[in-house]
Amino acid sequence: MQDWNRLHPYIDAIQRLPADKPLTKQDLLIPDFLLHREGGLEMYYAPHNEYINQTAKLVILGITPGWTQMELAFRQAKQDVDAGLSLEQIAYRSKQAARFAGTMRKNLCSMLDQTELNTALGLSSCSRLFEDQDEWLHTSSVIKYPVFSHGLNYTGHNPQLVKSQFLSAYMCSTLNNELKQLPNPLLIPLGKMVEDALNFLVLQGVIERQSCLSGFPHPSGANGHRLQHLETNLPLLKKQVIQFFS
Repeated sequence: MQDWNRLHPYIDAIQRLPADKPLTKQDLLIPDFLLHREGGLEMYYAPHNEYINQTAKLVILGITPGWTQMELAFRQAKQDVDAGLSLEQIAYRSKQAARFAGTMRKNLCSMLDQTELNTALGLSSCSRLFEDQDEWLHTSSVIKYPVFSHGLNYTGHNPQLVKSQFLSAYMCSTLNNELKQLPNPLLIPLGKMVEDALNFLVLQGVIERQSCLSGFPHPSGANGHRLQHLETNLPLLKKQVIQFFS
């Protein structure tokens, strides 16, 4: 079954969302979309990670979709459900709308260019992966659906992802299923928490270490040390990129 078919049970609830305005937590953090609650953690459905790009040469992974991504994905999905688009189109277009939108994408592409990933792919810039070369890119999260800790975006702490039985088991099963659909791409974890999660999956035998780019900082503007960390790790990052694509 294609992942976008998982959208089907949520179409009616998406149709009931208000149109033509930003959505609120009162609109989306509701029982219709609640998948799991455990302690202070809540996991909610979102439509954008249902689309799996099976031609991807690289996968950029966050820890879990945050509120901003969730809202953008649902707002796009609402428009497309009302327009009568197919499940595949809804999933794809919601992913396009939500993936690292705004300043985060600009930072990410600039940092990837410094690793010379664009050169390895024969691109003028990695920004083209979000434009005319998006058939080479798959974006996702190690926890596929949005998770909130006491109402705030879950960051991999409190509890630590790999120490949470629920989250680690969910990560192993869903990410393994997702990656099986891809042709051995380079995995790019955004920041240490995602890298630690991938190292956990390496130990579990879910992925191979040589598929993971190690040492890439999180591109968020809130990460004030990202450029310093990137400069420090750049020789190793460039070496890994060359080895993977040679």
